[in-house]
Amino acid sequence: MQQLLISAAGLCGATMLGSVLGFFIKELPHKWNDTVLGYCAGIMLAASTIGLIVPAFEGVGEGMPWWLIVAGVMAGAFFLNVIDLVTPHMHTITGLDTEEHRNNASLNRIMLFVMAIAIHKFPEGIAAGVSMNGDEVTSWAVTLGIAFHNIPEGMVIIAPLLLAGVSHARTFMISLAIGLLEVVGVLVGYGLGAMSATLLPVMLGFAGGAMLYVTSDEMIPETHAHGYQKQATYALLLGFMSMLLLEEL
Repeated sequence: MQQLLISAAGLCGATMLGSVLGFFIKELPHKWNDTVLGYCAGIMLAASTIGLIVPAFEGVGEGMPWWLIVAGVMAGAFFLNVIDLVTPHMHTITGLDTEEHRNNASLNRIMLFVMAIAIHKFPEGIAAGVSMNGDEVTSWAVTLGIAFHNIPEGMVIIAPLLLAGVSHARTFMISLAIGLLEVVGVLVGYGLGAMSATLLPVMLGFAGGAMLYVTSDEMIPETHAHGYQKQATYALLLGFMSMLLLEEL
């Protein structure tokens, strides 16, 4: 339980840290953003496959049909795909430029953008919560990868709201509410995974599929959108190997 609470607090805290930085840093340089995001993408790729999906398939030998694991992985990806269909597409979220909102007079559009971030937080929290039912190294790696991903997301929440005239206090409260939504996701994910030993492999596959979707649809395209794809690729490989070394050690 202590590990679960630390994970939930860490994910929420990362969003809040990004929000606080957003008050002072209007735009994170793409060079550093893409490098750090590439490293996180590598961690999430390794954690989702080796830490979640492979252990899920280990249950096949214990009477779990293999197609249920495949269905769980695809369901996790499809779940986030559906969310993308009903909210603004998020694959360039962490590289959002402040200038894109300078002439945007519609607060409703800005709030839709912020709501899209909030909706994506919940399934990310579920993935972290489900991973807490697995081995400790994987669970911490999943939490770490999502937490680093949350920092730039927390930063880009701030500028559009401030430029739209929302007060500093209310902007901070909105970012706090978004962070707390991820905490709820962590608790829900952990509860679903702990509910049944039979259901756990499917839930691990679901979490792995959701993480693969986020990595492929949002993180990797973002790191290749500003001309720094080579260093982002090497950072991804470094992140992937870091996770493998953690598993081995």
